[in-house]
Amino acid sequence: MAHENLIGEYLRARRELVDPEDVGIPNLSSRRRVPGLRREEVAMLAGVSSDYYVRLEQGRDQHPSQQVLDALARALQLDDDATAHLHRLTAPPTRWRRRSPRPESAPAGIVQLIESWGETPAYVQGRYMDVLAVNPLATALAPYYVKGENLVRAAFLDLRLRDMYEDWERIAETTVAGLRALVGPDVDDARLNELVGELSVRSERFREVWARHDARPKRSGAIQMAIPDTDGQTLIAYHAEPGSASAQALALLASLEPVRVLCRSPGTPLPEPLHSEGH
Repeated sequence: MAHENLIGEYLRARRELVDPEDVGIPNLSSRRRVPGLRREEVAMLAGVSSDYYVRLEQGRDQHPSQQVLDALARALQLDDDATAHLHRLTAPPTRWRRRSPRPESAPAGIVQLIESWGETPAYVQGRYMDVLAVNPLATALAPYYVKGENLVRAAFLDLRLRDMYEDWERIAETTVAGLRALVGPDVDDARLNELVGELSVRSERFREVWARHDARPKRSGAIQMAIPDTDGQTLIAYHAEPGSASAQALALLASLEPVRVLCRSPGTPLPEPLHSEGH
């Protein structure tokens, strides 16, 4: 999968999501053959010529100014995260990446650290959202936190997540947006293409969400810390306010979970959730 026109792909995907009426353009649906804004409408809203905007979408001009990018972001109603992603797509590559990157592994010191946290669920996530290391309490908290699992794959292919979370749709969308934010413009990465290819074949919903080109760092109530000297690895830990009901629940969960390191190879069954069926 070669991606030589990152800016054009992004602009086209985002303009298709804009309702013309939201930007003051009457939506005469009977005359529109495609969803969203037309190219000339984006150009008008951004204050650039239609010919120049067409060149951007077709990849014939891949070096727009910062001012043009900001104008396009306003025209397409991009939020701060989406605007930052658009700017990243125009930046020159900072380094050369191997076509077949080595398998990721968490630093040994970080693995030992999270295993020592008996009352704090924690795991290490790689740049493709693979779980690289995890402590027993995190696995007890959520069955997909197991070493070797990919959190994007789990979000779309582990059907139990839809039963566990009422807002599964939002979780799936933010997970995909988080993946795009992690990889940025490096979409020709072999590992990423393997993952996207697999999920595109196995999940129609993934194909739909991936095509939106949403890019937004995944935010949650967890503490997230970038691990220095790694290729985008993140240490994620869940902390409850001392004395709160959540803290008491975690303490109870920790007392029920055997103190052992849970290891699992990809493809083997996930451990059963810690709740009864139907709850």
